[in-house]
Amino acid sequence: MNPVGGGGGASVQQVIAMRDAMLEKSRLLKELQQGQQAQSTVPTNGTPQGGGFGDTLKEALSSVNDAQQRSAAVSEAYARGETQDVAKLMLARQEAGVAFEATLQVRNKLLSAYQDIMRMGI
Repeated sequence: MNPVGGGGGASVQQVIAMRDAMLEKSRLLKELQQGQQAQSTVPTNGTPQGGGFGDTLKEALSSVNDAQQRSAAVSEAYARGETQDVAKLMLARQEAGVAFEATLQVRNKLLSAYQDIMRMGI
């Protein structure tokens, strides 16, 4: 019986995919910031298509919240003795930790970009 097999691999892949998506968004934000510094004009008719950045950010934060809640539920079940699967517990905690760390990195990049924008001259 392999406790790590089954559904555990899919959740790790989901965390990795979410982390990669956040890193890609961070890279795109950095490129956008550099592009705006190089250009003096900003397009005024930029309506987002496909949901926009705000919706994507909400979905990512919702995923992180779900991972945190799953981790808490598995930890509580282990503490109550309902489950003996230590690997599942550790995987859930790692998944939540990686998701939270990625969220912190995105927040730091957004804050840095905001501060750079506020320092720009008009």
